[in-house]
Amino acid sequence: MDVELRGLTKRFGKVVANNGVNLKIRGGEVLGLLGENGAGKSTMMNMLSGLYSPDEGEILIDGKPVVFEGPGDAIAAGIGMVHQHFMLVPVFTVAENVVLGVEPTKALDYLDLNAARRQVREIEETYGLEVDPDDLIENLPVGIQQRVEIIKVLFRSADVLILDEPTAVLTPQEVEDFFKIVRALRDAGKALVFITHKLGEILEIADRISVLRAGQIVGEGDPKTSSPAELAEMMVGRPVNFAVQKTAFAPGAPVLSVQNLSVLNEADERVVDRVSFDVQSGEVVGIAGVQGNGQSELIEALTGLRTSASGTVAFEGRDVTRASPRDLHAMGVAHIPEDRLRSGIITSFTVAENMVLDSYYDDRFSNGPQVDWPAVNQWAAKYAHEFDVRTPSIFQLAGNLSGGNQQKLVVARELSRDTKLVIASQPTRGLDVGSIEYIHSRLMAARAEGDGVLIVSSELDEIMGLSDRILVMFKGRIVAEFDATSGVRDRARVGLAMAGEAA
Repeated sequence: MDVELRGLTKRFGKVVANNGVNLKIRGGEVLGLLGENGAGKSTMMNMLSGLYSPDEGEILIDGKPVVFEGPGDAIAAGIGMVHQHFMLVPVFTVAENVVLGVEPTKALDYLDLNAARRQVREIEETYGLEVDPDDLIENLPVGIQQRVEIIKVLFRSADVLILDEPTAVLTPQEVEDFFKIVRALRDAGKALVFITHKLGEILEIADRISVLRAGQIVGEGDPKTSSPAELAEMMVGRPVNFAVQKTAFAPGAPVLSVQNLSVLNEADERVVDRVSFDVQSGEVVGIAGVQGNGQSELIEALTGLRTSASGTVAFEGRDVTRASPRDLHAMGVAHIPEDRLRSGIITSFTVAENMVLDSYYDDRFSNGPQVDWPAVNQWAAKYAHEFDVRTPSIFQLAGNLSGGNQQKLVVARELSRDTKLVIASQPTRGLDVGSIEYIHSRLMAARAEGDGVLIVSSELDEIMGLSDRILVMFKGRIVAEFDATSGVRDRARVGLAMAGEAA
C-alpha cells in the first residue's frame, strides 16, 4: 500500500505546525523521518493516523483521497502507529493485549482465547517476532513488549506502520533484533515510517530519508551516501558538533557518597539493592541500564522524592539521607527528572511560572510575601532564549509546548543557577541533535566548573560520550563498572552488562 500526503497544512491558532507538506510513503520501504523538536513530525503523523484533521491538503491511499474522522478510520484503512510509550495492560497476557478491543468470540459471545493465541502465533511466526501468547506483559523485558505492540498493529491488518522513537528504551543487542523485524516487515511489503533522533540508526535501517524543518519538508537524504553531519545540518539549519567537548579529567573530593542504599517500590519490593558509589567534584558518572532496573527509584531517593529503606546518602560529607527536595535544592543540587510531565513541569502554568517552580521563594523573585513577577519574567525570558525554549511567549502554557521544548524548559530551570551537584535522568530524551549538543555542553560546563554530575540514561552513546566513569545497573544492583578515562569504551561489553550478562 502506498500513501501520499499532498499539501498538508495544520494550524493551531497563529502557529502553523505543518505548511504544505508533501510526502510519499511506499510499500516495501522504510522511510526515515527526521526533524528537530517542534518541526511538526508529531502533527503530521497525527493527521495520518486520524487524530487530527488537516486544514488544507489531502491524504491519498493508492492514489485515492481519503478522509479520516478519527483513529478508527485510519486503522480500518490499514494505518497503525507503534507509540514510543507502550500502551499495554501489565496484568494481561500477550494474547489478551493484542486482541483488546477487537476480541474474537465464539458461541454466546464468549471470548475465544484459543483463536487469539493462534492468530498471535501466526503473526509472530510470519515476521519472526518470537513472543509467547501466554506470557504476562509485566514479566516481559521492554524489547519483547515492543514486539507485542507491533503484533497489535499487524493484528488489525495494518499495511502502514508508524514507528515513533522505537529504539528509545532498547539495549544495543535489542536494537539489532528489532532491525531484523523491521526488515522482515519491509520485505513482506509493509510501508514503515521510522521516526527517530538517532542519525546512525536511521542511516542503517532506512531506505529513504525525509527531513522536516519548521513544518515543511526541506530535503531528502540517501542512506547510502548521506552522513550524520549532513542530516543534522539539514534538520537544524546549521552545522552540529557531535563530539562532546571535554576538558582534562581532574576530579576533586566526593560531592555525593552513596553507601549500601536500598529502596523499595510501591509494592514494598526491593528495587535498589545495597548500592554504593561516589561522585567526585569535576567528574561525570554515568549509570547505564535498560529502563526499569531500579534507576528511577535510585534517583528519587537521591533527590528526596522517595524515602530509602536502608543505607546512607551524603552530600559534601553531610548526611542528607532524609533531606527534602527543597533542602537539597538550597544546598546546590540540581535535578533533571526523567518524566517531565510527572515531576518536571506543571502543564497548566506558564513558561515563566515553570521557570521558577523551585525558586519563587528566593530573594531574587520574592518581595516579602509576594512574588516579584517583573523579576521572574526577566529571568524566564533570558533563559528561555538561552536554552532555545521555542515558545511564542513566556506567558504561554507549558502544556502547549512540544515535548522537546518542555524538556529544554526543565533543563534551563535547573542549570541556570549555581550548583554543586547535577543529577540528570534521561536529560536529552526526545530532543533533536541541536538541543542535545547544547545540553551536553551545559553538562560539560558544570563539570568544568567543579560540579559533580550524575547521569542516568538509556542512551548508551550518551553515557559513553559524557562519562568519566560508567556504572551499569541490572535488577537493582551495580553489576559492572567501566573506567572511561583509561579508554575502556567497549560498547558490546557495556551492552552485555545492561542485559545482565558477564561484562
